[in-house]
Amino acid sequence: MHDIVIKNGHIITSDGVFIADLAIDGETIAAMGLDLKGRRVIDASECYVLPGGVDPHVHLQMALAGRVSTDSFESGTVAAACGGTTTVIDFVEPKPGQSMLEALAQRQEEADGHVAIDYGLHMSIPTWHAAADERLAEVPASVDAGCATFKMYQAYDGMILDDVSLLRAMQAVGASGGRVVLHSETGPVLDLLRAQALEDGHIEPIWHERTRPARLEATAVHRASELAYQAECPLYVFHVGCTESVAEVVAAKVRDVEIHAETCPQYLLLTAHDHLDGPDGQLYVCAPPLRDHDDQDALWQALADGDLDVVSTDHCPWTRAEKDQPDFTQIPGGVPSIEARLSLVHHFGVNEGRLTPERWVEVCATNPARLMGLTRKGVLAPGYDADVVIFDPLRAKTISTDTLHEAADWTPYEGLTVEGWPRTVLSRGRVIVENERFMGALGEGRFVPRALES
Repeated sequence: MHDIVIKNGHIITSDGVFIADLAIDGETIAAMGLDLKGRRVIDASECYVLPGGVDPHVHLQMALAGRVSTDSFESGTVAAACGGTTTVIDFVEPKPGQSMLEALAQRQEEADGHVAIDYGLHMSIPTWHAAADERLAEVPASVDAGCATFKMYQAYDGMILDDVSLLRAMQAVGASGGRVVLHSETGPVLDLLRAQALEDGHIEPIWHERTRPARLEATAVHRASELAYQAECPLYVFHVGCTESVAEVVAAKVRDVEIHAETCPQYLLLTAHDHLDGPDGQLYVCAPPLRDHDDQDALWQALADGDLDVVSTDHCPWTRAEKDQPDFTQIPGGVPSIEARLSLVHHFGVNEGRLTPERWVEVCATNPARLMGLTRKGVLAPGYDADVVIFDPLRAKTISTDTLHEAADWTPYEGLTVEGWPRTVLSRGRVIVENERFMGALGEGRFVPRALES
């Protein structure tokens, strides 16, 4: 007799779809089969049963220029849970003079006791760490502490690494068994273009896109991929948003670069013309910027073909007031989408024939878990964590600030009705969402140390 049996659902894995029961004992999936018996039975008739979503790119209570991103660890992880995501990966940003392990412990202290779901952390390598041999010598200890992925930037003052610094940091990460996760844009050139636009009197949000050309995103991907090859370091490119960058990722794979890449809902569903160039354009400022419909088509096709591996959110929310700034260069970048990700990709991917159900699960759960070293997540199989979503594919839900649990006072998907929404969510065998209501407890999530496959 198992603790919990989920019966009659259509189980979706990256390998196929089939009707079966799923049994849970304690925190772990115990079995899949027919006529399994449990002390508690959850009926999943006419629903999908899939592994809990893994969002490998979120920014909760992130400090930036005197502000803190709107979702805390509490509100952000509750929203994630209600949207069918059971694991997120956030960031550690060491300060000047601070060791990686000290910064890691500080960030864990901020999260522990507050998160509703499990979490991991990427370690950032800012300019001052990449430039110091004694700081790069800390990379192996970070890997041993379960923080095996390292965020680097080719843009942003104070964070940007030139090619020499990027290569040195990649060498340190590659030698330690880690992976680089990269914000890829040609930062110094963008800074010049932005300054020139301001000199010419251009302050509107659309100039955020016009001063961040797609080709300069793509050339940064090209340079980074060649450096990763030289460093023998696995590379994962964050938030790919344009056709040109997809082409560079594909070309790098042909050149035997160990490279993977993600995109995000905002790049799949929003455009610069429709959103940045409007009365609320400031709300849609994110980096890289939104592009156009042709880019959306290319991104969907790349997801279907396996050229892009993951859909994350880059969830970085700000209020309307915080987004209301005098010119486009002062607007804090980022949009919210931590809660709607799974349903958006289902509605616009699966329902519209762009993705198979198996590929939907792969890009939202299985691949991010595998690539980020979450060895017990992202798969429905005996021995894995019992992170399970019962997803009603016929549930129509209109997205708004009234229906979401995110803390921001706006959503880029306001008024959009999607077909398909999580009904019940389990995290390590605990029912934390039931009939779309959060039933869990803050603090029940925990830090998950990660180790990459060798």
